[in-house]
Amino acid sequence: MKIAKRLLPALLGGVSMLCFAPAALHAEPAAPALAATPAPPERDARPNIVLIVVDDMGYSDLSAFGSEIRTPHLDALAASGVQLTNFHASPACTPTRAMLLSGVDNHIAGVGAMVEVIAPEQVGVPGYEGVLNDRVVPFPALLQKAGYHTFMVGKWHLGMNDGQGPKDRGFDHSFALLNGGADHFTQGGTIFAAPKASYREDGALVDLPESFYSTDFYTDRILQNIQGVDDQKPFFAYIAYTAPHWPLQAPDQYLDLYRGVYNVGYEAILNGRIERMKAMGLIAEDVQAASSPGVWPEWDELSAEEKAKEARRMEVYAAMIANLDDNVGRLVSELKEMGQYDNTVFVFLSDNGAEGSDAEDISEKNREWIQSTFDNSLANMGRPGSFIGYGPNWARVSSAPFRLFKAFTYEGGVRTPAFIAGPGVRQSVSDAYFNVKDLAPTFLQLAQTVHPAQEGADVPPLQGLSAIPFLTGQSEQVHPADATHCLEMFGRVAVRQGDYKLTYSNSPWGSGDWELYNISQDPIEARDLSQTEPEQLALMKAAWKTCETDNNILWTPAIAGKNAYGNTSVHFPERQTDFRTPQ
Repeated sequence: MKIAKRLLPALLGGVSMLCFAPAALHAEPAAPALAATPAPPERDARPNIVLIVVDDMGYSDLSAFGSEIRTPHLDALAASGVQLTNFHASPACTPTRAMLLSGVDNHIAGVGAMVEVIAPEQVGVPGYEGVLNDRVVPFPALLQKAGYHTFMVGKWHLGMNDGQGPKDRGFDHSFALLNGGADHFTQGGTIFAAPKASYREDGALVDLPESFYSTDFYTDRILQNIQGVDDQKPFFAYIAYTAPHWPLQAPDQYLDLYRGVYNVGYEAILNGRIERMKAMGLIAEDVQAASSPGVWPEWDELSAEEKAKEARRMEVYAAMIANLDDNVGRLVSELKEMGQYDNTVFVFLSDNGAEGSDAEDISEKNREWIQSTFDNSLANMGRPGSFIGYGPNWARVSSAPFRLFKAFTYEGGVRTPAFIAGPGVRQSVSDAYFNVKDLAPTFLQLAQTVHPAQEGADVPPLQGLSAIPFLTGQSEQVHPADATHCLEMFGRVAVRQGDYKLTYSNSPWGSGDWELYNISQDPIEARDLSQTEPEQLALMKAAWKTCETDNNILWTPAIAGKNAYGNTSVHFPERQTDFRTPQ
């Protein structure tokens, strides 16, 4: 494994290193002692890559990030590498996955809007296809071409039709959920219009086995793929777990691990996380939890029955994360047993912030379908046949200390737990800005290959930067300090430039106008500087205009108020909210 330990620093040679022929990267094999006993083939020195993406996990949901939920296996991996406390994704799953695989903005990659909630004016516009389009080059296809075995399991959500799945985008073997979510025990779907979820195995539509739990099954399948490697080539394994996305469900042996822990209510758990984050040095001593928008009831306003159900929802959510952590531990143990661990780079992230909306918020028909189809009694919550989310107040806890959650471009929606570990990766906790688009160029450099745009091909060039210098300690940043980063989803906007962040969100989530924050001094986005720093505001708005043009973004402020998702909540039936703008 000594060659693996030297690998990442060696890659700092840059493009010139990548242009060497593969043979030049290896020593000449020694001549065999006897002609009848050939030397075994030399192992490819490039590292394996394991990419773990979880679904809707909040920033503070790992114990390494301050949670009361114990995640020892993930914590150990994080501690062995770089824990990323300033990692950014999109505020929703599909655009993040499009940026992850392509290394470019989601509007260029085809997911300017999610197909389930696209605005009428966006339909038919290039970049708004709702699938990973053919104009971009997914990095798995480039790894595959460069000699990697490529495997994928779990949530795809980048195209349902023939020609749009993992098999067509660079994966040798895959077992993929095509939809945005699914029952964790059965092939049931998450919306009334698709009550049966769709899966493809190596491109062919398949049904699930009778005995199934999503996280366990995906781990089993990826291990089968890895164990099937019978040559000296490295592998890339993309594990897109659907936990802890609703419906919140866990195996029985996990359901009571956190029984009673959440009876103390939202604020007590939130404050506990904040204090642990301070003790761990993850946030400054003067940072407090972002305020609630004030549209949902506080714990003391709930009835005894409501408190019992709210606590149980969070117990089930914690159980899903505990099971996920155990599966990661099983994966690591198997890789060690196989002798693959020491030459494997691990990348972990959540695809967006915590999910504060329930499936019932998607539409009235979805609400009726869930109420008539599932048993969501207190005794059955989390078990097969149930369908629950944990709602906006627990999502706020999961997002601690940041503002709001999934569907919003405030930090709670886009800053997610993440880490990178492996041979040559330094051990540190870093607050350097890191974007999901940076992973594709990082993986390409690890694989010692290049993107076609670098060789003159007429395809969108990578927008992310390779993080290899940062990961090996040669640089403290991935991006220049004054770099501009922008994103838009659901009509909500964020632009980062240096210490400043510009946001737009409709009321009551935001002001309904442009807001300006000094994100280094005010990470919870509590002090709007738009009125006191007009020159900086003008600079940031100009940066947004450039982003719109460069990424073909079709945006108007009105889009933010159109969707039910992210604007309505029926989580508390007696206190339903609807902040859509009348059309």
